[in-house]
Amino acid sequence: MDKQWWNQLRFDLAAAFVFYTCLPIPFATTLEFCGVSRYVALVGLVIGGVLGLLDTGLNFVGIPMLTRSVLVIISWIALTGGLHLDGAMDTADGLAVQDPQKRLQVMADSATGAFGAMAAIALLVLKTAALSEISSDRWFALMAACGWGRWGQQLAIARYSYLKPTGKGAFHKAALHPRDILLALLLLLGLSSFRILLHNDVMSSVMIAISGSAIAFLTGAWFNHKLGGHTGDTYGAVVEWTEALLLCVLTALQH
Repeated sequence: MDKQWWNQLRFDLAAAFVFYTCLPIPFATTLEFCGVSRYVALVGLVIGGVLGLLDTGLNFVGIPMLTRSVLVIISWIALTGGLHLDGAMDTADGLAVQDPQKRLQVMADSATGAFGAMAAIALLVLKTAALSEISSDRWFALMAACGWGRWGQQLAIARYSYLKPTGKGAFHKAALHPRDILLALLLLLGLSSFRILLHNDVMSSVMIAISGSAIAFLTGAWFNHKLGGHTGDTYGAVVEWTEALLLCVLTALQH
């Protein structure tokens, strides 16, 4: 039984990384993706860790802060295949429509409109500017942003109705259990606590945990208020806006 459980966990984790990233995973074509949302926060921490390693390497070879930040943001998009950014763009296009009945139809259109492009520019500028202002523990900032952003996605999946029963994101809600959200929250609180071990800085660790959870909750609630529920696109928007806003908060805490 233990071996069977471990094999299932291994395949589920592999499926989550295939679904949410562009990392090369063997036997990808034989995986099932119905339960990937249970592990999305862990995937986020790994993405942040990979970006942190990249940033450390770029710093080691002498790349200046701003250039390094731009390269990290570009790698961020590449590592996720632009999955969440695309959702944020589609969501912005949908919210720009005055008629609520047509919003989902606009969001389903693969063509990017003016508001989607503006949302993408705003997100990328915010992330680049904020990351450029963080001079120490940048790996921690990246892991925190990626982790809390995806916890916000989990929260939105669990709390709010899914607006397109036949959409590609419908299976996320069916598979997610409240314990998955709690385990992800404990994992992220553990990340914040790790900062106490590094710097004995209890106050900033508490503030990061409060800010991350609050932003994750409020972004999901705001999109639900505007649309009356969520779709796969708004899940991506929650991730992107939580990441960007939390990075901004982290600049304030550092300075």
